[in-house]
Amino acid sequence: MSIGDTLAEARRQAGLTITQVSQQTRIRESIVRAIEQGDFSPCGGNFYARGHIKSIAEVVGLDPVPLIREYDEEHGPPSTMRASQIFEPATPIKIREPRNLHLGRVLAVALLAVIGFGAYHVYSTRNTHPPATPTARVRPVVTAKPKVTPTPVVHTAPPKNEAVIKLAATSACWVALTSPTGQSLFQGTIQAGQSKTWDEKHPVSMVIGNPPGVQLTVNGKPEQLSKANVVTLTINPSSKTPVKVG
Repeated sequence: MSIGDTLAEARRQAGLTITQVSQQTRIRESIVRAIEQGDFSPCGGNFYARGHIKSIAEVVGLDPVPLIREYDEEHGPPSTMRASQIFEPATPIKIREPRNLHLGRVLAVALLAVIGFGAYHVYSTRNTHPPATPTARVRPVVTAKPKVTPTPVVHTAPPKNEAVIKLAATSACWVALTSPTGQSLFQGTIQAGQSKTWDEKHPVSMVIGNPPGVQLTVNGKPEQLSKANVVTLTINPSSKTPVKVG
């Protein structure tokens, strides 16, 4: 039996429909149906095909290791794709270091500024104040300093029943975001050094490939992800614990 036939037979014996498998694995029904028919092209590559086989096998009660081994024999082992093709950024990130200013130049500029300010002050004082008579007494003018009230810093929290999801990639990763009805909200690869933000008011499902290369926060709270190849999350904005791993 092929990989697809084995998964389909195990699903039927478990009494599950394709829709139920899709809901538990967060894999679209069309992809589950294509895998059962032996078509792995909708998976988006060997890396994600292995992750889908593993997720489906665990739901229908099979050991995924023999199935993944059979997939590698048919499509090539994982080593045929270099890690640099997946996890290295397409464009190196250049960090410019600030140049150190010469101390002598800084002192010279400061000295010129002090001299210029003093000359301007003397000149303006002579032009605005006539010379005092011998009997006149000049009183110093005291200018009251205005009272400065610091502006309070207001920290705005996200609206109630809304989840602000931010994903920053430290290495290339694959992300799929779907609604409870199976509608695809986002699907694609996020390169290293890039980030993506979603504002969701309804429950969503998120599948992440290469979780160790991801920094995920929900409403500003960092989420700890497993070190597996693929991780599935359920995010419900109206729940006290909005993030559920499963």
